[in-house]
Amino acid sequence: MSSPPKSSLKNTSKSQWLVLRTRHLSLRLDRRTPRVLLGLMLATLAAIIWSVGQGEYPVPPLAVIRTVLGLPTDNPDYGFIVNTLRLPRTLAAWGVGMALAIAGALTQGVTRNPLAAPGIIGVNAGAALAAVTLIVVFPAAPFTVLPLAAFGGALTVAALIYLLAWKGGSSPVRLILVGVGFSLIAGALTNLMVTFGNIYNVSQALVWLAGSVYGRSWAQVLAFTPWLVGFGVMSLFLSRELNALQLGDDLARSLGSRLEWCRGWLLLSGVALAGAAVATAGSIGFVGLMAPHIARQLVGPSHEGLLPVAALTGGMVVVAADLVGRLLFAPIELPCGIITAIIGAPYFLWLLYRSRDG
Repeated sequence: MSSPPKSSLKNTSKSQWLVLRTRHLSLRLDRRTPRVLLGLMLATLAAIIWSVGQGEYPVPPLAVIRTVLGLPTDNPDYGFIVNTLRLPRTLAAWGVGMALAIAGALTQGVTRNPLAAPGIIGVNAGAALAAVTLIVVFPAAPFTVLPLAAFGGALTVAALIYLLAWKGGSSPVRLILVGVGFSLIAGALTNLMVTFGNIYNVSQALVWLAGSVYGRSWAQVLAFTPWLVGFGVMSLFLSRELNALQLGDDLARSLGSRLEWCRGWLLLSGVALAGAAVATAGSIGFVGLMAPHIARQLVGPSHEGLLPVAALTGGMVVVAADLVGRLLFAPIELPCGIITAIIGAPYFLWLLYRSRDG
């Protein structure tokens, strides 16, 4: 008698789900997910190539591809322009967008509130406060310390929110209310640091707070990548538990979910991703709110497919925002955080209006 296969893919015409099972993992995906992921990957690749090729010294798309692959080109200057100046900046924008989108999806899932995001409940504000403190008070600190400082600030605020929201359990509503309060407190302390700091350090902090990937190098990309990969993968492994949380605390417990343990690890992943993103590019708002909503429209509410689709959507949004900010008033550059705010604020108001009608 032959042994059963280690993995199987179930796809019936009567179901809208694709079920992937292995010995250690089981995923349920909307049947639209593979097509949407492929489309987003191709669109993101095209956006990255276009972004890298645009600027004061334009580079044709084919030359961008050849330069990245290490193939010879007609102009020897392309190597410095593409690989040193523009590619790390674009990859930083892509990674930051992915991290913010995953953090937003996790926050909305844990709080069971579609209007929640790390920037709204205070996590981003805590990361920004710690990072601004480092920039203003310790300007000689190396850049590799900035993600750790931002993560520490975000984690401290998240822990305080969790403890103050605890009342025989962590209520999603209390998490949001306490988080909004901490967002205001951290924002006020950040303004205090900016007001009384050295003018040169404060100017750097203000540019950073606007949300920009200008001047990002391979050092920043390499410092940020372990946070994105490590906690992004952890989020995917916890996606099934996130689905259980959407059923309500009582039903999740009855299904065997270790509710507070899962909620704690999910919040930790969201905090780490948001903190690392804020440390790398400053406060880029509304990506964590918009990307999960767009992903739900594309592949439905199941988090196994929602998280990767939201990640690619967020990455593409920030890459596009950075490109628009560079080209709109060239040679003057607008920070990509301003572009996402211009798009995201009306989107947030529309979500509020739609939720009121619902």
